Amino acid sequence: QVLLVESGGGSLQPGGSLRLSCAGAGRTLSRYVMGWFRQAPGREREFVASISWSGGTIYYADSVKGRFTISRENAKNTVYLQMNSLKLEDTAVYYCAATPNLYASRGRYEYEYWGQGTQVTVSS
Repeated sequence: QVLLVESGGGSLQPGGSLRLSCAGAGRTLSRYVMGWFRQAPGREREFVASISWSGGTIYYADSVKGRFTISRENAKNTVYLQMNSLKLEDTAVYYCAATPNLYASRGRYEYEYWGQGTQVTVSS
C-alpha cells in the first residue's frame, strides 16, 4: 500500500506561484511513476504532469507546459509540482498519483494510488 499526502495548496492571485508537495508513506516512491492530476468543479479529473522513476522522462499537459515543473526527490520520498504564472483556469483540487508501471503515463486509469488532494484557488 502506498500512501500519498499532498500539501502546499492555497489561494492566490493570477500570476503567482505555488509549489505542491506529495509525500509518500508505506513504501518508497523511487520505483513508482508519479503523476499530478487536477479536478475543477463540474469537470473530470485531468492530467497535469508525470515523471518516470529516474526523472528522465517527463510529460506535461499542453495547458501547463512552460509554467509548471514536476520533479522528484527520491531520497525524501517526495514529488513536487512547481506552478508559476498561475491563471484563473488553474483553480482545482490537485491530486498526486502513483503507478508501478515502467513508463510515465498521462492516463488517469493507469495510476493505482491517489492522495486526498489539495485545493489551489486562483482569483483576482
